[in-house]
Amino acid sequence: MKTDGKLHEECAVFGVSLTADEAAGVTYNGLLALQHRGQEGAGIAVVCENKILCHKDSGLVGEVFSGEDLENLPKGRTAVGHTRYSTTGSSTKENVGPFVTDYLTGRIAAAHNGNITNAGEIREKLRRNGLRFDATSDSEVVSALIAYCITKEQNTLSGVIQAAGLLQGAFSLVIASGRDKLIAVRDPSGFRPLCIGENETGTAVASESCALDVCGFEFARDVAPGEVVVIENGRIICQGIKFSGTGDGQGLCIFEYVYLARADSVIDGLSVYDARFNMGGVLAEECPADADIVCGVPDSGLEAAGGYSARSGIQLASGFVRNRYVGRSFIYPSQTQRDSAVRQKLNPLAANIRGRRVVLVDDSIVRGTTLEKIVKSLKGAGAKEVHMRIASPPVLHTCYYGTDIDGGDLIANRMSLDEFRNKIGADSLEYISMDGLKQACGQCALPFCTACFTGSGARAGKNGLE
Repeated sequence: MKTDGKLHEECAVFGVSLTADEAAGVTYNGLLALQHRGQEGAGIAVVCENKILCHKDSGLVGEVFSGEDLENLPKGRTAVGHTRYSTTGSSTKENVGPFVTDYLTGRIAAAHNGNITNAGEIREKLRRNGLRFDATSDSEVVSALIAYCITKEQNTLSGVIQAAGLLQGAFSLVIASGRDKLIAVRDPSGFRPLCIGENETGTAVASESCALDVCGFEFARDVAPGEVVVIENGRIICQGIKFSGTGDGQGLCIFEYVYLARADSVIDGLSVYDARFNMGGVLAEECPADADIVCGVPDSGLEAAGGYSARSGIQLASGFVRNRYVGRSFIYPSQTQRDSAVRQKLNPLAANIRGRRVVLVDDSIVRGTTLEKIVKSLKGAGAKEVHMRIASPPVLHTCYYGTDIDGGDLIANRMSLDEFRNKIGADSLEYISMDGLKQACGQCALPFCTACFTGSGARAGKNGLE
């Protein structure tokens, strides 16, 4: 059960092709850097001597891979890794990636980020062709479809291209074959990020560039929407391959900039930090407040708070002390304990708050489950007024492509602005406009999917699997 009231993304992928037998350790470090994208499970599959060995389990990366577990992974040169947050399929070990699938002449390991909207139809057709499924995740369907198409095409690259053309929805993929080939694929809309880094030891592919930085790879470029990239022996051997699938015409999920991605990542030409800082600046213009200080809700509201302060001229101050050693709040068995954990994680800094009018900036309001406690804690610490400012528009619609939004949970659908403001005890509550959010993210190289805000978006059609 998630109680932080935020929108959560499905997972992260990471893959490496190196010239030295260090793939498992590098992939582990990459997954640690991507832990924010999925905290329910993790796995690493390593290619070694034309075999693929995989270790995965439920839990955080550091929990799944103890020192012994990491040491027991083979010392191969190619590996793929995955961190999972369940949106399709239950939160079990069986649904954690990567998925290793055998076919007539070999095996592959596939890690998938996104949501396949025609996965059910593909699963049933593959079942009729004799394939067995052990999990409920659409990522297992992706791996099985790729293996099926490789068997039909009798060629790894051709099989991947054919499979990618049959998938509908959001998918960023890294695939390892038993012959030390690493393949990266991004859906035609570019809904989820995927980027490539290089250094003297090889090439890495990651959901976000922060993982490349941490692992010592220099960012090279983003994988283009609808592109397949092939890496072997640490070097890109084939790129610019386009497959025949069609996107929904939307583009990159704009929530990557709002909340999902780490601030030190660069996605499709735009720094996440810059985007959030810009959101705060636009928010200050659109939604001014008469206040003494600006505070951000840690951690994803901090950059927007900085932008709000810079544009408004109101002093930026720390409003909370964050306890980074408190466990995830959803592991607590009772609501009382979960409520207590919110205060343990974010304790107001009374020395900055007392007697002051506060502009409190957060990145988004999705379910609104913790905001009331945060505002009340500021008032309890002596804040004279609390003016909530939100760096994204109201979330009004369910997500079709791999985030855990349920329409009935969305606070913007259950309460009017005034009703919610009264509920949380804020003196005012305002959101950035949709045009303002797009303006803040205007340097992105891709168009955006904004369906969770606007309701516009495509739906899946038929697939072409025979």
